[in-house]
Amino acid sequence: MLNLKKFFPLFLFPWLLVGCATSAITNLTPSRLPRKDNGQYPFAVEWNSRQQSLLKDSIQTYVVIGLNQYPMQRTPMLTNRWETLVPVPADKDVVTYRYKFDYEYRGFPARERDSKLSKYYQLFILDK
Repeated sequence: MLNLKKFFPLFLFPWLLVGCATSAITNLTPSRLPRKDNGQYPFAVEWNSRQQSLLKDSIQTYVVIGLNQYPMQRTPMLTNRWETLVPVPADKDVVTYRYKFDYEYRGFPARERDSKLSKYYQLFILDK
């Protein structure tokens, strides 16, 4: 007969590893915005990570539209939100985009680089 108490920690260990490195990307950009005369549209994102080795001051965030990457700035007073204005041509009604996070973490024996991509989102630009 198999002693389950002996093997229970082996089943629990993978779940603990997954819980330590989970993260959530929250798109704060509305899905619909009115067309702007200047063609600049605000994008905002929040990223929460439970990765203990993450070096938060190394995070560089971008809005990715096609092959273009637009750098984002950290929101004042908040450590996990970024925002920027992105130019969108006047003839565009829909913009498909995603967020990219480049960061470093404490590796062994030195810092390591990594990147995280969000899922795709769409911004619909409505005529006034």
